[in-house]
Amino acid sequence: MTGENQRVDPSQSPSAVPAPPGPPAAASRARRLAAPVLTVAAAALAFAYVGAVDPNEPGHYPVCPLFRLTGILCPGCGGLRSAHAFAQGDLITALGANALAVAGYFVFAGYMALWLVRAGRGAPAPRFVLRRAWAWALGPVVLVFVIVRNLPFGSALAP
Repeated sequence: MTGENQRVDPSQSPSAVPAPPGPPAAASRARRLAAPVLTVAAAALAFAYVGAVDPNEPGHYPVCPLFRLTGILCPGCGGLRSAHAFAQGDLITALGANALAVAGYFVFAGYMALWLVRAGRGAPAPRFVLRRAWAWALGPVVLVFVIVRNLPFGSALAP
């Protein structure tokens, strides 16, 4: 039994090569922040465009295909008008155009803030996991929103 169970420490062998130095701290920080910063920049550009080009003027954006074919407002109908009003700073009009979209803007902003903070600290990006209970709760909320906004008494939710 000579040498079968002996372990060799590679750091003590003469052929061990030291690991190359890692990237500078500033470069790795910039690399970690690149994805969230670019995502925020893309969202800001999209909101700036929608804020500048009014969706209430015909011809700038396509019409919702579900609304065009059936006359039924989908959960996203009024989302561009909502984004336009939100970009203009008119929260009441944004809520009137599509309250569900406004809630989505705030959820997105919170997620992006969390991602930026975690990337700055070197932590992994937050995972967006919708648990089964939340999915079962969110589905009926969206369904009720769609049904009510298409009924005469729910006209306040229609864009």
